[in-house]
Amino acid sequence: MASRVSDLPHQKGIAGEVKPKIVAGHGRQNRKALGDIGNLVNDRDLATGKDIAKKAKQSKSEVIVISPNENEKSCKPNVSKRGSKTFTATLKARSKAASGVKDDVIDIDALDVNNELAAVEYVEDIFKFYKIVEEEGRMRDYMESQPEINAKMRSILIDWLIDVHRKFELMPETLYLTINLIDRFLSLTMVPRRELQLLGISAMLIACKYEEIWAPEVNDFVCISDKAYSREEVLAMEKSILRQVEWCITVPTPYVFLARYVKASVGCDVEMEKLVFYLAELGLMEYPLVVLNRPSILAASAVYAARQTLGKTPSWTETLKHHTGYLEDEIVEYAKMLMKLRDSAPESALRAVFKKYSVSENAEVALLPSMDDLSVSCS
Repeated sequence: MASRVSDLPHQKGIAGEVKPKIVAGHGRQNRKALGDIGNLVNDRDLATGKDIAKKAKQSKSEVIVISPNENEKSCKPNVSKRGSKTFTATLKARSKAASGVKDDVIDIDALDVNNELAAVEYVEDIFKFYKIVEEEGRMRDYMESQPEINAKMRSILIDWLIDVHRKFELMPETLYLTINLIDRFLSLTMVPRRELQLLGISAMLIACKYEEIWAPEVNDFVCISDKAYSREEVLAMEKSILRQVEWCITVPTPYVFLARYVKASVGCDVEMEKLVFYLAELGLMEYPLVVLNRPSILAASAVYAARQTLGKTPSWTETLKHHTGYLEDEIVEYAKMLMKLRDSAPESALRAVFKKYSVSENAEVALLPSMDDLSVSCS
């Protein structure tokens, strides 16, 4: 697998670490090749680029890095180990000048400037590309074309798959890709009720082969489904899924946006990170929220709701606006939906996500006090 282009706040790099066994964590994720990408500066901003080059010649011992502290809006000169301005720092400065980024937008990639694996020169272009792809790949409302399946049955399946995902100790990317494959297949093909679980385990099998270093075998999925389906049926459904989605598996799921947006929520600790993913996984079971909206909407809404829950101020910063592309009033309604799901989760019949995030390993974020309502003042 190719290395990931963004990482969570507590990780230093983005490359997945090879492990001797299947473990939970953040794995590496393949991405589509990008087209013609460049750091272009228009005529109006050419002088800015020249000034940068001139300044680099005058003071080769300084490297400009935007402070990650949200309260600090000035640049701090740091001394490079090689005693000169790095090529990456120059590119970032030129890119900022060309795009007209506001001073109060924090450079969340500043700490990765010397990490080649972070691809800081291209990461913003990559996520712009993801936004284009997610729009082109939006699914239609397929429930009316499924005579034997409804939204509740889908929720039951996703809840069970989240439990399977936890028992197999799979990577989070695998879960999000599994659900993406399920929804895309259902939007293209009518599936009988008796084959819905078969679709679920076959989609997870494909996702495991794509994301995991040590993937479960076909017989593992046969056993986890209590031998309701044979090995041959699982393999036949696997072929059917791949044929229907035309072998297009490299897609921007909510996970790729979650990883980036959590990083953009400057000051994010482990508790907030876990809460964001808890809210997002609750949202995965809601058909209208996942299928009828863009993946980035779910990710942005989960970050906003988590910040509201933990009392982070402001709830939606200029940095988050810049990296998500959403204004506060565009995600408030979706955030309210996630908060209602969180408040009702302890009493819900579908408890896989609640149990998963009630343990210390996940900071027990499912046990946080509930909020009566999500009060928001949009400016």
